[in-house]
Amino acid sequence: MTVGNRGNSELDRQFEVTSERTSAEHRIEVAGEMDLSVIRELDREMREAEASDSERIVLDLRQLEFMDAAGIRLLLELDERAKGNGRRLRIKSALSPAVQRVFELTGAGEILPFEG
Repeated sequence: MTVGNRGNSELDRQFEVTSERTSAEHRIEVAGEMDLSVIRELDREMREAEASDSERIVLDLRQLEFMDAAGIRLLLELDERAKGNGRRLRIKSALSPAVQRVFELTGAGEILPFEG
């Protein structure tokens, strides 16, 4: 299910969220650029996954190219919610060096539940 795709020109930021549910896992993939203007879309999709009976929730950031402070704040909030929700959240780290750098600079990479 595609939740969002924004932008009409090269200057507009592109963002897309897709969600897929199997019997035991709810996988949410994020692609493009995540900033303040789009985090509500991801939060809404994550809340739906959290409300499900899935054993695992996997947030796949491998196709994420950019993330600002609002994105980091949302990921930290998701981690806090996961603590009270069975610790089902697992995050696949972004491949983008720019996004990796944001995790390093903020220290969030040491906190969030990344998997290989």
